[in-house]
Amino acid sequence: MLKIGVDAMGGDFAPEAAVEGAVMALEAIDAGSRIVLFGDEKRIREVLAARNCPTDRFDIVATSEVIEMGDHPAKAFQAKGDSSITVGFGYLAKGAIDGFASAGSTGAMMVGSMYAVKPIEGVIRPTISSLVPTAAGHPALILDVGLNVDCKPEVLAQYGVIGSIYAEAVLGIPSPRVAVLNIGEEETKGNAQAKATHDLLREQEGIRFVGNIEGSHIFSGKVADVIVCDGFVGNTVLKMAEGLYRINKALGGGNAFWDAMNYENVGGTPVLGVNAPVVIGHGCSSPLAIRNMILTTESCIRADLTSKLQRAFRN
Repeated sequence: MLKIGVDAMGGDFAPEAAVEGAVMALEAIDAGSRIVLFGDEKRIREVLAARNCPTDRFDIVATSEVIEMGDHPAKAFQAKGDSSITVGFGYLAKGAIDGFASAGSTGAMMVGSMYAVKPIEGVIRPTISSLVPTAAGHPALILDVGLNVDCKPEVLAQYGVIGSIYAEAVLGIPSPRVAVLNIGEEETKGNAQAKATHDLLREQEGIRFVGNIEGSHIFSGKVADVIVCDGFVGNTVLKMAEGLYRINKALGGGNAFWDAMNYENVGGTPVLGVNAPVVIGHGCSSPLAIRNMILTTESCIRADLTSKLQRAFRN
């Protein structure tokens, strides 16, 4: 039985949104998967009762504390030993659950990722990634999107490897195309970081490196499946896409491409390069976003992504 851990107390609208999203996910997850809810048991049961959902469809791990968005992540992770996030990571570290997802404190989730399950040996710095829609009808993966705002070329080159493995294992893209986000397609373009990253990825074995990609081609799907950049640039691109989605929606536009820009349909951001599947959701996640965050976590587990990354960096 595959077990997906979910922080029922994480997010601006917890536990209602988190529990309702978990209920929605029941109809979409595999028959061999089980959702484990961490949080205030009384409140979780109240939400389930209001939704006429039997409590025996979930495992519930009772916790008495919550790491709030305003808490210092590292201090709260240690001080609030019975918080839903800390207990969840404890279960993940000992293998009692196979993956853990939360729309709660991003900082606390990263503390748990780095100190409870720890980075994969050989990975310089873990990364967070996000899917972006493309006009070609399939998503592209961009990384990093905010965790590491300053990256050495060696770190970015590893992101190319990590992203390639994720795109093939989880997204099902055979031989995914990897590119560096740059101000021009020519290999001589860009700053020192981009040029050095280009040179390292060009020599990297086991990936399909296609060179540089300009910002105007990110959403085309014609150039790359995996787009490498530092967290400063990646987060800017991601926030721009979210803003364009809101503007387009306000103007009455909408189609499959624009709908895919909606964070609710993505659900969560995987932390890549650590020793267990961890997915972080948006703080204002709706039940739909929580549902999709859970499905993303399940996909990472079933793809055996962690083992694939461990093998890649063991060589």
